[in-house]
Amino acid sequence: MFVVGNGRLITREDSRPYIPDGAVAIEGTKIREIGDTQTIREKYQDAGYIDAKGGVIMPAFINTHEHIYSAMARGLAIKGYDPKGFLDILDGQWWTIDRHLTLEQIRCSAMDTMISCIRNGVTTIFDHHASFGHIKDSLFAIADAAGELGIRACLCYEVSDRDGLEKARESVMENAAFIRYAQKDDTDMLAGMMGMHAQFTISDATMELAAANKPEGVGYHIHVAEGIEDLHDCLKKYGKRIVDRLMDCGILGEKTLLGHCIYINPHEMELIRETDTMVVHNPESNMGNACGCPPTMELVRRGILTGLGTDGYTHDMTESYKVANVLHKHHLCDANAAWDEVPKMLFENNAAIAGRYFKSPLGVLREGAAADVIVVDYDPPTQLDETNINGHILFGMTGRDVVTTIGNGRVLMEDREVKVADVQRVYARCREESARLWKSING
Repeated sequence: MFVVGNGRLITREDSRPYIPDGAVAIEGTKIREIGDTQTIREKYQDAGYIDAKGGVIMPAFINTHEHIYSAMARGLAIKGYDPKGFLDILDGQWWTIDRHLTLEQIRCSAMDTMISCIRNGVTTIFDHHASFGHIKDSLFAIADAAGELGIRACLCYEVSDRDGLEKARESVMENAAFIRYAQKDDTDMLAGMMGMHAQFTISDATMELAAANKPEGVGYHIHVAEGIEDLHDCLKKYGKRIVDRLMDCGILGEKTLLGHCIYINPHEMELIRETDTMVVHNPESNMGNACGCPPTMELVRRGILTGLGTDGYTHDMTESYKVANVLHKHHLCDANAAWDEVPKMLFENNAAIAGRYFKSPLGVLREGAAADVIVVDYDPPTQLDETNINGHILFGMTGRDVVTTIGNGRVLMEDREVKVADVQRVYARCREESARLWKSING
């Protein structure tokens, strides 16, 4: 048992959102108690102690849309790559990378991504994986890295016909095998979904294959209307909009997560709402790929459970918070936009999305919740209280201000030292494997 104390405690609990000099008592994988530092320390005198040194103690972050396989893209220049649009970006960069990945490179990508998550205070991720160069056991390699580093992970493999029907079938079976494995795991640290790339790369036959092999109790994790080309394809081939096709294929539902949803209309929004389907917004990626700005503020106002993700563009959820805040203000020409919606997505909805796949309460500091706690080196020069918490996070913090990260009661990083991995050794291995990957791509 140990205590994290001497900090400004943000709980995300309505009954007691802020304790000026607060502490969290942690026993096993759960929070035992919260309160003021003096009371908690006196009550648990034999417990270990982590001193927040006046910084901010708060729940760890949740990322509801990651792409671990993109980790080795940093610095990569692909010969002949000169994209003219989103489809060129997909095929010229991302699909080129995933077609060359080996199992060891997948593991290295997972280790790199998850170390970055730890350093940015993220302890739960929903990852959407692709490695058409090596499909079988790819999710298990990622899960092994997650277990080693103490990251809670909901994983899936993106099913697609883009490299042929045999690989589509292998992808479906990888999802099914991993979902069954995760359902037998009793740590509450692993979950699985049936992943899909986007409808424009998936035939009706493959949709049916995925549905026939999806274990009960889980949904789909699929990209929806990320580019206008996806919508045009669906209208041309099927005579219907994307969400209508997904509805007809039985994809929608409370366990299904739709990524992006840029080119959807009010009718599709109502289908999403009526089926209690989840959505995740990825602002940096949408801007970086010049895909457009989704109607995210409208989704939130309609009561659709909409979360915030990074799409592998970054592993810093505070960065995504900042970008989403300015993106929607700019897009709507409304300086009042996004003040309430984006923090609701990050701090409430991401926890609610995670709650559909994990048993322990996440994103909150209260008795019985998962012991996912971070300490942020933040000593504001202005008053911090329960009325302005989000403003301080938005304008005062970055992910790398996190100094201590605790996941499921395990200290993953303390005083900026990662405790669960030899980082330099991991990075050395990543450099070796990235050099092999880049050479295999460029010849």
